Amino acid sequence: VQLQASGGGLVQAGGSLRLSCLASTSGRIFSSWTMGWLRQAPGKEREFVAAIRWGVGNTYYADSVKGRFSISRDTAKNTVYLQMNSLKPEDTAVYYCAINRHGLSFSGDDYDEWGQGTLVTVSS
Repeated sequence: VQLQASGGGLVQAGGSLRLSCLASTSGRIFSSWTMGWLRQAPGKEREFVAAIRWGVGNTYYADSVKGRFSISRDTAKNTVYLQMNSLKPEDTAVYYCAINRHGLSFSGDDYDEWGQGTLVTVSS
C-alpha cells in the first residue's frame, strides 16, 4: 500500500485545514486495519493525533485535538481525511498518515506503512 498525504499549508490561528490521505493498493484495505494521522513538530517526538478503524469507522483522538479535529474515511475512494478546525500554533508539524495492519494503536511504532508527510504551519 502506498500512502499519499496532501492538504497541508500555512494558516492563521483559529483557521481550518483538511488533510487527505490516498491509499493506493493493488489489493484491498482490510476492515481490521487502522488508518492514523500522526505528527512531528520541529525538535519534538512524533505523536499520535487521530485514528479510524477502516471497517467500522470507530474514531480515536489525542486529548490535545479532541473537539477540534475530526477524522473520517471514504472507503470507495480509499481515502482518509483529517478536518482540523480552531488551529493553534502548537499544531504546527509535519502530519503523516499511516496504516496499522494489526489493529488500533496510539504509538507510531506500531504503524506499518507511512505516507510522505504534509507540512501544516499555524501562525499566531
